[in-house]
Amino acid sequence: MTADLPRVTYSNIGADFGPLHDHLDRAIPAFAADWLGRAWTSRFATGPARNVASPIDPALVLGAFPESTPQDVRAAVASAKAGARVWNKSSLDDRLEFAARWRAALAEDKDLLAMAALFEVGKSRLEAMGEADEAVDMLDYYPGELRANQDYRRPMNQMVPGESSLSVQRPYGVFAVIAPFNFPVALSVGMLCGALLTGNAVVYKPSPDCALTGLLLAETLRKAGLPEGVFNLVLGGAAVGEALATDEGIDGVVFTGSHKTGMAIFRHMAGRPWMRPVIAEMGGKNPAYVTRNADIARAAAGVARSAFGLQGQKCSACSVVYVDSAVRDQFVAAFKEFAGKLVVADPRGREVFMGPLYSDATARRFEASVAQARAEGKVLFGGDRIEELAGNYYRPALVEMDGPSNLTRDELFMPFVVLRPVDGLEAALAEGNAVSYGLSAGIYTNDEEELRQFLEGAEAGVLYANRASGATTGAWPGGQPFCGWKGTGVGGKGGLGTWYLPQFMHEQSHTIMAI
Repeated sequence: MTADLPRVTYSNIGADFGPLHDHLDRAIPAFAADWLGRAWTSRFATGPARNVASPIDPALVLGAFPESTPQDVRAAVASAKAGARVWNKSSLDDRLEFAARWRAALAEDKDLLAMAALFEVGKSRLEAMGEADEAVDMLDYYPGELRANQDYRRPMNQMVPGESSLSVQRPYGVFAVIAPFNFPVALSVGMLCGALLTGNAVVYKPSPDCALTGLLLAETLRKAGLPEGVFNLVLGGAAVGEALATDEGIDGVVFTGSHKTGMAIFRHMAGRPWMRPVIAEMGGKNPAYVTRNADIARAAAGVARSAFGLQGQKCSACSVVYVDSAVRDQFVAAFKEFAGKLVVADPRGREVFMGPLYSDATARRFEASVAQARAEGKVLFGGDRIEELAGNYYRPALVEMDGPSNLTRDELFMPFVVLRPVDGLEAALAEGNAVSYGLSAGIYTNDEEELRQFLEGAEAGVLYANRASGATTGAWPGGQPFCGWKGTGVGGKGGLGTWYLPQFMHEQSHTIMAI
């Protein structure tokens, strides 16, 4: 248990984490001894098992995990339909009592969930613990919103004497919950909160190589005591996800992942007899702006932390920084000094900031992008492989490009940030907005007019100013609603904020004449 240890919130970079590191020195090897290498079974995953290796070291086997067959997916959806007949009618008190039990289970198993994320994804210790802490806080925040809004029931205007009208929100039925690899705990819990707390049953699919986290999360829900069939787990890759999202028994999909996959789900739903809700977060480019009026040391630290935390494998990671030409040299010098002190190594170590890239495909994309930058621009820092380490370990890269390119427009999902020298904030905003994504953006300036210009002109849903902890990263439940604009998301309402839960319900009005 870590209740008496420092909590990680992504933003509290000045905290004394020494006691937590002491605890993790014992917890990490204990988790490896107790949980890694097992052969797992699951009710709706009866296909052949597959060994999954950790990105930390290809020789480190996480376990053998079965895959769901098409029949398993259909059976899981049928189970959810049966569970929905009970849970769709649950009262606010029923769901709040469940939320309290689930929070207790998550808090009890917080270490296990964090360690699973560390080994499955290659997260640093603090990133992994922060993710688990975030998941627990979601079970404080979202139930509080449900309670404060009285289950989103509203009395309406009385139109004639003796008549009453009420607006209520009703669950859709069954949601498919499809999670990504990079935040296997927090993003899974967030989407599950949205569906379950509003009265929907779910079929949940974790990322294919994050089955361990998915199975451990399923255990917390078992402890929380949901009625039979309300939560159902399937395991596997793209084929399983497609079978789940396209099953006729699914009433809605909540998804976090690539733009390509998200849009494929939308196209499928558009071809059905009526549209089902699709709540999707689909990536980002996330520019930062450093003006001539910035605190350069703070800007360098914030951009580096945001670009290279979790190996740049965050949808909110900063991957392009627009720097006023007047302070370009100062920024580059400060960035190199700060980034040069970041430790890239096996994330089980307490001093490590950045672990391995998640996959061979990411490593190939990183090497190709570094080669392109060498050919078309300049590599200012890093970009090389650390050969002495097993796994895909690379020094993060800062490159400079003379003009817009695919490197400044496309989501890369790796520790690679492009510097673009610009003459003034207006030109920088124009280029930074000229992308398909609109998740987050950040600025460093001590000028009030520049800050106003940024807040009014940046085309993104999550804006930060002068943050040393992360230029474009660090959202937290109840602190920063995480809402994607443009190609990032379509609902117009983000997770971690007050308007997330109503997306999982549709409105119904009750107009009743007194008898």
